Amino acid sequence: MMLTELGQLLASRPAPASLGDFQTAVLDENVLGKASESGRQRSFRYLRELYALDPDVPLFRGLQHLWRLDEGAQPLLALSSALQRDPSLRGTAAAILEAAPDSSVSADMLADAVKEAYPGSYSVAVAHKIGRNAASTWTQSGHLAGRSNKIRVKPASTPHSVAYALYCAHLSGLGGEPLFDAIEVRAQDAPPYLLRKAVCGELFLYRTLRGYGQARGESGSR
Repeated sequence: MMLTELGQLLASRPAPASLGDFQTAVLDENVLGKASESGRQRSFRYLRELYALDPDVPLFRGLQHLWRLDEGAQPLLALSSALQRDPSLRGTAAAILEAAPDSSVSADMLADAVKEAYPGSYSVAVAHKIGRNAASTWTQSGHLAGRSNKIRVKPASTPHSVAYALYCAHLSGLGGEPLFDAIEVRAQDAPPYLLRKAVCGELFLYRTLRGYGQARGESGSR
Protein backbone atom coordinates (compact mmCIF):
# COMPACT_ATOMS: atom_id res chain seq x y z
CA MET A 1 0.00 0.00 0.00
CA MET A 2 3.05 2.28 0.41
CA LEU A 3 1.29 4.21 3.16
CA THR A 4 4.46 5.91 4.39
CA GLU A 5 5.46 7.01 0.89
CA LEU A 6 1.97 8.30 0.13
CA GLY A 7 2.01 10.34 3.32
CA GLN A 8 5.44 11.77 2.53
CA LEU A 9 4.37 12.71 -0.97
CA LEU A 10 1.10 14.37 0.02
CA ALA A 11 2.89 16.28 2.78
CA SER A 12 5.38 17.63 0.26
CA ARG A 13 2.81 19.53 -1.79
CA PRO A 14 -0.20 21.66 -0.85
CA ALA A 15 -3.57 20.56 -2.18
CA PRO A 16 -4.63 20.55 -4.91
CA ALA A 17 -1.25 19.60 -6.37
CA SER A 18 -1.13 18.29 -9.93
CA LEU A 19 0.20 15.01 -11.26
CA GLY A 20 3.18 16.93 -12.63
CA ASP A 21 3.85 18.41 -9.19
CA PHE A 22 3.95 14.95 -7.66
CA GLN A 23 6.17 13.63 -10.43
CA THR A 24 8.65 16.44 -9.83
CA ALA A 25 8.58 15.80 -6.09
CA VAL A 26 9.39 12.10 -6.48
CA LEU A 27 11.70 12.02 -9.49
CA ASP A 28 13.54 15.34 -9.25
CA GLU A 29 13.40 16.30 -5.57
CA ASN A 30 13.46 12.72 -4.24
CA VAL A 31 11.07 13.52 -1.39
CA LEU A 32 10.71 9.78 -0.77
CA GLY A 33 14.44 9.41 -0.12
CA LYS A 34 15.07 6.61 -2.60
CA ALA A 35 18.68 5.60 -3.21
CA SER A 36 18.52 5.35 -7.01
CA GLU A 37 16.73 6.81 -10.00
CA SER A 38 15.19 3.43 -10.76
CA GLY A 39 13.87 3.29 -7.19
CA ARG A 40 12.28 6.73 -7.58
CA GLN A 41 10.69 5.74 -10.88
CA ARG A 42 9.39 2.47 -9.47
CA SER A 43 7.90 4.17 -6.42
CA PHE A 44 6.19 6.81 -8.53
CA ARG A 45 4.75 4.14 -10.83
CA TYR A 46 3.38 2.10 -7.93
CA LEU A 47 1.88 5.16 -6.25
CA ARG A 48 0.19 6.19 -9.50
CA GLU A 49 -1.22 2.68 -9.92
CA LEU A 50 -2.75 2.70 -6.44
CA TYR A 51 -3.83 6.34 -6.05
CA ALA A 52 -3.74 8.01 -9.51
CA LEU A 53 -2.10 11.14 -7.97
CA ASP A 54 -4.17 13.24 -10.36
CA PRO A 55 -6.72 15.74 -8.99
CA ASP A 56 -8.70 15.32 -12.22
CA VAL A 57 -9.46 11.77 -11.06
CA PRO A 58 -12.38 11.89 -8.58
CA LEU A 59 -11.02 9.03 -6.49
CA PHE A 60 -7.76 10.84 -5.77
CA ARG A 61 -9.36 14.24 -5.36
CA GLY A 62 -11.58 12.87 -2.60
CA LEU A 63 -8.61 11.25 -0.87
CA GLN A 64 -6.56 14.44 -1.13
CA HIS A 65 -9.47 16.47 0.24
CA LEU A 66 -9.77 14.32 3.38
CA TRP A 67 -6.11 13.38 3.97
CA ARG A 68 -5.12 16.38 6.09
CA LEU A 69 -8.46 16.56 7.91
CA ASP A 70 -8.02 13.32 9.85
CA GLU A 71 -4.60 11.73 10.34
CA GLY A 72 -6.18 8.72 12.02
CA ALA A 73 -8.23 7.99 8.90
CA GLN A 74 -5.25 7.90 6.56
CA PRO A 75 -4.61 4.11 6.57
CA LEU A 76 -8.22 3.37 5.65
CA LEU A 77 -8.39 6.21 3.13
CA ALA A 78 -5.39 4.69 1.37
CA LEU A 79 -6.89 1.21 1.58
CA SER A 80 -10.17 2.27 -0.04
CA SER A 81 -8.32 3.79 -2.98
CA ALA A 82 -6.08 0.75 -3.34
CA LEU A 83 -9.09 -1.58 -3.27
CA GLN A 84 -10.66 0.41 -6.08
CA ARG A 85 -7.60 0.34 -8.30
CA ASP A 86 -5.88 -2.99 -7.52
CA PRO A 87 -7.94 -6.07 -8.50
CA SER A 88 -5.46 -8.45 -6.90
CA LEU A 89 -5.86 -6.72 -3.53
CA ARG A 90 -9.65 -6.90 -3.91
CA GLY A 91 -9.24 -10.60 -4.52
CA THR A 92 -7.77 -11.05 -1.04
CA ALA A 93 -10.49 -9.07 0.73
CA ALA A 94 -12.80 -12.01 1.40
CA ALA A 95 -10.10 -13.79 3.41
CA ILE A 96 -9.74 -10.73 5.62
CA LEU A 97 -13.38 -9.73 5.97
CA GLU A 98 -14.53 -13.27 6.74
CA ALA A 99 -11.78 -13.95 9.29
CA ALA A 100 -12.93 -14.08 12.91
CA PRO A 101 -11.43 -11.61 15.40
CA ASP A 102 -8.07 -12.80 16.75
CA SER A 103 -7.88 -15.61 14.19
CA SER A 104 -4.67 -16.29 12.27
CA VAL A 105 -4.39 -14.95 8.72
CA SER A 106 -1.37 -15.97 6.67
CA ALA A 107 0.05 -14.84 3.35
CA ASP A 108 -0.74 -18.33 2.05
CA MET A 109 -4.42 -17.81 2.90
CA LEU A 110 -4.41 -14.54 0.97
CA ALA A 111 -2.70 -16.24 -1.97
CA ASP A 112 -5.41 -18.91 -1.97
CA ALA A 113 -8.08 -16.21 -1.83
CA VAL A 114 -6.78 -14.38 -4.90
CA LYS A 115 -6.48 -17.65 -6.83
CA GLU A 116 -10.09 -18.45 -5.94
CA ALA A 117 -11.23 -14.96 -6.91
CA TYR A 118 -9.49 -15.12 -10.30
CA PRO A 119 -9.21 -18.80 -11.32
CA GLY A 120 -6.37 -19.47 -13.75
CA SER A 121 -5.15 -15.87 -13.71
CA TYR A 122 -2.04 -16.27 -11.57
CA SER A 123 0.74 -18.82 -11.30
CA VAL A 124 1.49 -20.24 -7.88
CA ALA A 125 4.56 -18.01 -7.56
CA VAL A 126 2.70 -14.84 -8.52
CA ALA A 127 -0.22 -15.66 -6.23
CA HIS A 128 2.14 -16.10 -3.30
CA LYS A 129 3.83 -12.78 -4.07
CA ILE A 130 0.39 -11.15 -4.10
CA GLY A 131 -0.36 -12.85 -0.79
CA ARG A 132 2.78 -11.46 0.83
CA ASN A 133 2.15 -7.96 -0.49
CA ALA A 134 -1.48 -8.10 0.57
CA ALA A 135 -0.51 -9.20 4.08
CA SER A 136 1.63 -6.08 4.32
CA THR A 137 -1.21 -3.90 3.01
CA TRP A 138 -3.81 -5.29 5.41
CA THR A 139 -1.33 -4.80 8.25
CA GLN A 140 -0.76 -1.17 7.30
CA SER A 141 -4.52 -0.61 7.11
CA GLY A 142 -5.00 -1.95 10.64
CA HIS A 143 -6.78 -5.23 9.81
CA LEU A 144 -3.85 -7.48 10.78
CA ALA A 145 -1.39 -7.33 13.66
CA GLY A 146 1.86 -9.17 14.27
CA ARG A 147 5.00 -9.82 12.25
CA SER A 148 5.44 -13.45 11.24
CA ASN A 149 2.19 -14.67 12.81
CA LYS A 150 -0.55 -12.22 11.90
CA ILE A 151 -3.96 -12.12 13.54
CA ARG A 152 -7.17 -10.40 12.52
CA VAL A 153 -7.86 -7.21 14.43
CA LYS A 154 -10.30 -4.33 14.06
CA PRO A 155 -9.05 -1.22 12.20
CA ALA A 156 -9.64 2.28 13.52
CA SER A 157 -12.39 3.57 11.25
CA THR A 158 -13.51 7.19 11.51
CA PRO A 159 -16.34 9.23 9.95
CA HIS A 160 -13.86 10.51 7.36
CA SER A 161 -12.65 7.04 6.36
CA VAL A 162 -16.21 5.72 6.18
CA ALA A 163 -17.35 8.70 4.11
CA TYR A 164 -14.54 8.13 1.63
CA ALA A 165 -15.33 4.41 1.40
CA LEU A 166 -18.95 5.28 0.61
CA TYR A 167 -17.74 7.78 -1.97
CA CYS A 168 -15.61 5.07 -3.59
CA ALA A 169 -18.65 2.82 -3.76
CA HIS A 170 -20.64 5.68 -5.29
CA LEU A 171 -17.94 6.11 -7.96
CA SER A 172 -18.42 2.42 -8.78
CA GLY A 173 -22.05 3.13 -9.60
CA LEU A 174 -23.66 1.99 -6.36
CA GLY A 175 -26.34 3.88 -4.48
CA GLY A 176 -28.72 3.44 -1.58
CA GLU A 177 -28.38 0.32 0.57
CA PRO A 178 -25.99 -1.45 -1.86
CA LEU A 179 -23.40 1.16 -0.88
CA PHE A 180 -23.04 -0.57 2.47
CA ASP A 181 -22.23 -3.92 0.81
CA ALA A 182 -19.27 -2.54 -1.14
CA ILE A 183 -15.90 -4.04 -0.22
CA GLU A 184 -14.48 -0.63 0.63
CA VAL A 185 -17.30 0.01 3.11
CA ARG A 186 -17.25 -3.48 4.62
CA ALA A 187 -13.48 -3.12 5.08
CA GLN A 188 -14.10 -0.23 7.47
CA ASP A 189 -15.36 -2.71 10.09
CA ALA A 190 -17.40 0.26 11.29
CA PRO A 191 -20.33 0.05 13.72
CA PRO A 192 -23.74 0.90 12.20
CA TYR A 193 -23.95 4.27 13.95
CA LEU A 194 -20.69 5.38 12.32
CA LEU A 195 -21.86 4.28 8.88
CA ARG A 196 -25.05 6.30 9.23
CA LYS A 197 -23.21 9.28 10.67
CA ALA A 198 -20.95 9.44 7.63
CA VAL A 199 -23.98 9.54 5.32
CA CYS A 200 -26.43 11.82 7.10
CA GLY A 201 -25.02 12.78 10.49
CA GLU A 202 -23.63 16.02 11.72
CA LEU A 203 -20.58 16.00 9.42
CA PHE A 204 -22.40 15.29 6.10
CA LEU A 205 -19.12 13.93 4.82
CA TYR A 206 -20.33 11.49 2.21
CA ARG A 207 -22.90 13.95 0.88
CA THR A 208 -20.24 16.65 0.72
CA LEU A 209 -17.88 14.45 -1.28
CA ARG A 210 -20.62 13.26 -3.61
CA GLY A 211 -21.91 16.77 -4.15
CA TYR A 212 -18.36 17.96 -4.82
CA GLY A 213 -18.11 15.48 -7.65
CA GLN A 214 -21.57 16.12 -9.07
CA ALA A 215 -20.92 19.85 -9.17
CA ARG A 216 -18.05 19.10 -11.55
CA GLY A 217 -20.25 16.92 -13.74
CA GLU A 218 -18.48 13.68 -12.83
CA SER A 219 -19.76 10.18 -13.36
CA GLY A 220 -18.16 7.06 -11.96
CA SER A 221 -14.73 7.79 -13.39
CA ARG A 222 -11.88 6.57 -11.16
